[in-house]
Amino acid sequence: MPECGLYEDVTDAVANLAAALRTCSRVVAVTGAGISTDSGIPDYRDAEGNWKRRAPVQFRDFVEKAGVRRRYWARSMSGWPAFESARPAAAHKALAMLEAAGRLSAVVTQNVDDLHRRAGSRSIVDLHGRLSRIRCLDCGRRSSRTLLQQTLLALNANFESRTADLAPDGDADLEAVDYSAFEIPACTRCGGILKPDVTFYGETIPPQRTRQAEKAIGSADAVLVIGSSLMVFSAYRLVRNAALAGIPVFALNLGRTRADELLTDKVVAPASETMPALAKALC
Repeated sequence: MPECGLYEDVTDAVANLAAALRTCSRVVAVTGAGISTDSGIPDYRDAEGNWKRRAPVQFRDFVEKAGVRRRYWARSMSGWPAFESARPAAAHKALAMLEAAGRLSAVVTQNVDDLHRRAGSRSIVDLHGRLSRIRCLDCGRRSSRTLLQQTLLALNANFESRTADLAPDGDADLEAVDYSAFEIPACTRCGGILKPDVTFYGETIPPQRTRQAEKAIGSADAVLVIGSSLMVFSAYRLVRNAALAGIPVFALNLGRTRADELLTDKVVAPASETMPALAKALC
């Protein structure tokens, strides 16, 4: 194999990757924001793994500060229509094709956009949850984000006409806005605090979900990282453990990853360009 990421062209890269994976039937994909950028959902980090924008909201701040919750839901209300209407890109569809052909055993995704499921993938571990669901922090009741949007719009008619650029994870870039009058709905069952059913920074991933991801990785005969810098420890730990167990780890990513030194090989190219070609070669 050439030095990680160094190929004369993408065709050579895909050919080498396909050759390495051809004897594998339990490949697990670990996906990040880079696989969804072609669906119009921005990513958080640049090619060096640094933040492109302000870091996401912290769980403790969301729970303890009403002002933080108002700001979060105002931005979410503006960003939700574009986020909800996003459609799977070529790379999502390629993974569904690999699963259907018996080449891929699971997708462990850091994304909360549900695009793998919409593309047809069935064996999915939503490591950080799904933005399409809402959870009450008091009684645990889950409900629909689409329905909550109707309530948010009804309570905050003055914000309805606001437009803003979509930011990662359904957020929107609203600047110089006074959030003090923004009304936040409470749980209709107990009056508790509503939160997206996703793992915020500073929040613990539910143990059952962690076990699902670990089980998928542990039974893999290869791991394929797609569009992730692995800067978030929950995903990096899975990849590190796979490498330490002797499972080959490959990556398709435009920039560096936290696990570069652990990779069997890396292809520096867009997922939208490489994944359809890889699926065609393997199916």
